[in-house]
Amino acid sequence: MRILIAEDNEVIRAVLESALASWGHESVVCTDGTQAWRELQGEHAPRLAILDWMMPGMDGTEICRRLRQTPATEGVYIILLTGRDQREDIVAGLDAGANDYVTKPFDHEELRARLMVGVRMVDLQKILADRVRDLEEAMARVKQLSGLLPICSYCKKVRDDKNYWQQVEAYIGRHSEAQFSHSICPDCYETIVKPELRKHQSRQG
Repeated sequence: MRILIAEDNEVIRAVLESALASWGHESVVCTDGTQAWRELQGEHAPRLAILDWMMPGMDGTEICRRLRQTPATEGVYIILLTGRDQREDIVAGLDAGANDYVTKPFDHEELRARLMVGVRMVDLQKILADRVRDLEEAMARVKQLSGLLPICSYCKKVRDDKNYWQQVEAYIGRHSEAQFSHSICPDCYETIVKPELRKHQSRQG
């Protein structure tokens, strides 16, 4: 997965980039908050970011707030990297919009575990977005069957928008994924089929 790293400390930045590479991820590296903000606005921007709290240009909490206020970026999963470990600092970071935090100096295994949670969340968001899109496409197909549909009072054929008359099952089959199996309802059996059977039997008798 492509993961953005925004860290102004060269040593920490190199350690993060090396760790992500060893875990199979691709890093998008930024050295200040302004650059990170620009990177996260792109069409194919990373959906997971590790942001340092204190950076030149724009700090991590400000980026968090801006991301959450922008519809296109509100779903970015953010891990805030901070040297602050007081309760009020952690609460402030989460209130700004961070999903998680890691305190410096960070433990590699802890970072990896927290990162895995973020990766799972991003994957779930994508699955959900794909299902919503599929549902919207299905609803669009259903809407093709809505509205006033002319139907013949005698033969029960329906008329499409090109003034072409066709059987109901043919029309619905063309505009949906529905399939038909033919049968006879009780009323038609009594009023049509049964009298025909009697006629047939009387002719044979």
